[in-house]
Amino acid sequence: MLGVIGGSGFYSFFGSDARSVHPDTPYGAPSAPITVGRVGQHEVAFLPRHGVDHEYSPHTVPYRANLWALRALGVRRLFAPCAVGSLTPDLGPGSVVVPDQLVDRTAGRADTYFDSGGIHAGFADPYCAALRSVAAALPGVVDGGTMVVIQGPRFSTRAESRWYAGQGFTLINMTGYPEAVLARELEMCYAAIALVTDLDAGIEAGSGVRTVDVFAEFQRNLVPFKKLVHEALDQVGVERTCTHCLAHAGVTLPFELP
Repeated sequence: MLGVIGGSGFYSFFGSDARSVHPDTPYGAPSAPITVGRVGQHEVAFLPRHGVDHEYSPHTVPYRANLWALRALGVRRLFAPCAVGSLTPDLGPGSVVVPDQLVDRTAGRADTYFDSGGIHAGFADPYCAALRSVAAALPGVVDGGTMVVIQGPRFSTRAESRWYAGQGFTLINMTGYPEAVLARELEMCYAAIALVTDLDAGIEAGSGVRTVDVFAEFQRNLVPFKKLVHEALDQVGVERTCTHCLAHAGVTLPFELP
């Protein structure tokens, strides 16, 4: 089964023909009930990351419950559409980017299932190459970029934005970590698809990033962005070919996967 975790403004995915699942996990309930429908040849599970009414801020999203629930439902390959700021004028609002790297600048988030056992997840390439190649091949999509994930819920200062840009980072986001590493620990293929909603505060003059503007830009692009994610799902092969999971690294998990 394929999965989609929708970001800000991305609260539904199917029509009326989808069924709703209400899972529980050892880590509590996920952000919302999971809806299951079909996209082309695939059965797809959709979960809104922030809840159906955006009740979860980036630092309070139940990431471990979300990924565990999707895995338990049968999801093995996962797209993660998200809203991002741009750290370069070359990527203006409306751009869609499939990042290939991330930098974690969060703090205090539960970011592992391995609370014992001395397990170390390989994470040099945080996104699944097979899924990335599918999404990056779609028309108009930018292939590659480094997404820095900040704690939130506040936006960056101008100095922070300039600092991140000076490091060569191209996108800024609040939810891409620990989601990606938790998917890795559960041996799920994972790739982000990022919609640029704004230029970050230090990249252009003006009042800085405002929530109302971010949501407005996402809503302007929501229909074509959903269509793009549908197309990416439809292009994914039936057979899973990714080897980015711990089993291929000879790691023995300290628990049984759901």
